[in-house]
Formats: sequence, structure tokens, C-alpha cells
Amino acid sequence: MTDTDPIEPNDGDDQVQPDAEAGADQAPAAGASAGDDAAEGEELTVDEILDADQTDDAIVQEKSDYETQLLNDLKRIQAEYANYRRRTEEQRQVEIDRAKGEVAKGMLPVLDDLDRAAKHGDLEEGSAFAIVAEKMRGLAERTGLVAYGEAGEAFDPQQHEAVFQQPTPGATESTILEVAEVGYRLGDVELRPAKVVVAVPAD
Repeated sequence: MTDTDPIEPNDGDDQVQPDAEAGADQAPAAGASAGDDAAEGEELTVDEILDADQTDDAIVQEKSDYETQLLNDLKRIQAEYANYRRRTEEQRQVEIDRAKGEVAKGMLPVLDDLDRAAKHGDLEEGSAFAIVAEKMRGLAERTGLVAYGEAGEAFDPQQHEAVFQQPTPGATESTILEVAEVGYRLGDVELRPAKVVVAVPAD
């Protein structure tokens, strides 16, 4: 009886394993090929790249236009505010000058009385009346009230009102002979022209 090597039964593992190993060796290659195909599918064309660049340029231009608009709006608001302040200051000054003018006009009769009193010698130096008169005149000066019109000045019809013309021998031009009523200005505003007697050349 001949001894023979026992034949071990094949359980199928050895046959499947080579196929599995082959499949494993082929799987990465297949996967890599698929990945390469996918990568190739995601590549952008030249037109798409140009479109993307144009889109970026459009966004940048839109942002620049918006900033320019905001800057222009800011400049316009600043100009409007500056004009508003200027108009407000001008109107405020007009109101101040108007108020000063009203106060000054109310002082004119009192100043006229003081001038008449001085001409009649009623303002004796050091008297209480003279002290009050000086204070009143000082107040008028601080207000900005300026008196004008004195004898001997050249007659100016723009500033003086002639109440009488006196022909005077030797006179070569019209001059103020006598001041009947002093004129007053407040800044550039004439509150009252000076009323004067004018000496004119005799015929």
C-alpha cells in the first residue's frame, strides 16, 4: 500500500486571495484615473478666467464709484453747511445793526438837547448836568454813533441838508456857515443828515 501525500482540501481562500490582491492593486489606479478625470473636469477655460477677472474689475470699479459718490456728497454737505453758517452770521449781524440803530435813533433827541444846552452855556464844567452829558456822549460813542457836520467844512449834498443858502462875499465854494442840526452815522448807515446853513459865493 503506497503512502501518498494527503491532498488538503481547498477551502477557496487561496484562490480568492490572488484576485482580491489584484483588485486591490488595480483599485488605486482606477481611483487615481477617476480623480484625474474629475480634476480635469474642474479646470477653467480662458473665457471663464477672463470673465472672472472682468467680474473682479467690475466690483472694484463699483466700489470706487460708490466711494467717489460718498466723497462728493460729503463735500456738498460741507459746502451747504458753510453757506448756512455764513448766511446765519450775516443775518445775525444785520439784526445786531438794526437793534443798535433803533437804540441810537432813540438817543438822538437827547444828544440834540445836550448840544443846545451846551450852546446856551447850561453845561457848566464840573456840574452834575455836565457829568451826565459826558456819560451820555460816551455811551453814544461806544454804541458806534458818530456825529458829523461842522462849520467851515465843504458842503456835500450827499451828507448835508442845506436849510438856507447865505451869499457870502469872498466865498469861492459852498461851505458850511452854521450847523443847525448835527448829522449822525452808525457804521456805514446814515441815521440823519446834518442840517446846515451854507455860505455860497456872492454874485
